[in-house]
Amino acid sequence: MFKIGEFSKLTQVSTRMLRYYDEMGLLKPAKIDSLTGYRMYSAEQISTLNRIIYLRDSGFNVAEIALALDCSNDTIIEQLDKKSIEIMDNIQKEQEKLKKIEIAKKELLHGKSELYFNITIKEIPSYCVLSLRKEIPNYYYEGELWKELSAFAKENKINISDETFSIYHNEEYKEKDVDVELCTIVNKIGKATGDFKFRFTEPVSMMACTMVYGDFSNISYAYRSFAKWLQENSQYKMKGSSRQIVHRGPWNEKNPENYLTEIQIPLENLL
Repeated sequence: MFKIGEFSKLTQVSTRMLRYYDEMGLLKPAKIDSLTGYRMYSAEQISTLNRIIYLRDSGFNVAEIALALDCSNDTIIEQLDKKSIEIMDNIQKEQEKLKKIEIAKKELLHGKSELYFNITIKEIPSYCVLSLRKEIPNYYYEGELWKELSAFAKENKINISDETFSIYHNEEYKEKDVDVELCTIVNKIGKATGDFKFRFTEPVSMMACTMVYGDFSNISYAYRSFAKWLQENSQYKMKGSSRQIVHRGPWNEKNPENYLTEIQIPLENLL
């Protein structure tokens, strides 16, 4: 048996934390000396203490640690996997915040909101496509959806072209729960399987289009230009779901400054 100070030195855990774990019911002393009241610990408790420490360092709170201590190793591994996903989601959110901070700084320093986007109108025909439509947590998740569509096409030996586009079905901009449909042009209609559908897209007689060069953060500036253009050309009104075509993106271009995205917004002529 070891006194709390000795156990602290051997495990490299402070006596303050050992007392805290005792109070929280996570690691009670193996014995309390009836004469001195000293907390006494055994070497067998080191494995439990190690488990408490790695769970704590993995982001588990006291209640979660208490539950995990009674679980099997397999169950704890599952919980660690869930915690890992949770942490990765938080990291992504923090990275998004950092990007927005940099965008704000650039806009304030260089007036980036005044970027010019050339807007043209063209006719878009109907396409035979393999599509995957889902509600996703946010726009950044779209890349995972493309992986899912690509894997399905490969597994089912479906010949798809390099011509792909996304259709956003929400009537307004949404930061989460985004209703997006991924489309890749195919030569013929196949058999629908689950969320994977074959269909002909609707032709659009008037589609306002602009090319966005550089990082995806520039897309928001392109939409602002659309707003100004629509106000100056009041005979047109938005009608239907917008589309997005990434001609150069993370899969074929390492430098975000060289990304190329086409934004398409369907119109109707009020005149």
